[in-house]
Formats: sequence, structure tokens, C-alpha cells
Amino acid sequence: MSTDVEAKEGKPRKTKIVTRGGSSAVYGLGIFGAWYYYLSTATSFGMGLLGLLKGIFWPALVVYETMKYLGM
Repeated sequence: MSTDVEAKEGKPRKTKIVTRGGSSAVYGLGIFGAWYYYLSTATSFGMGLLGLLKGIFWPALVVYETMKYLGM
């Protein structure tokens, strides 16, 4: 018995990967919500641009701050 994944005919077996888009929809809603918040509270054009960037990277900031708070 070989360690390679092969069908009975010696050809590589085709695998089907099934993904669901639920997490990307939640992430998209989070980005729009963050943009709404940051742009509605911006007092200048520069703060609005900074808000757009923050809206894209907010999940990374949340994870970083949570790990820092927990001392990891």
C-alpha cells in the first residue's frame, strides 16, 4: 500500500473542496459598519482617509489588542 493518494487505476484522486461564504459576509458587514462609524465621526479629510484604512484592518487590531490584554 503506497502513501500517495491514488485511485484504483493509478491516477490521482480528485478532491472537492467545499467552502461557505458566511464568514466573509460577516467581515464585509463589519467593514461597512466600521466605515460608517469612522466616516461619520471624522472631522477632517485626513481623518476620513485614516478611518477607511482602520475599517479594513480593524479585525487585526481587535485580535492584537485582545492578545495584549490577555498577556499572550
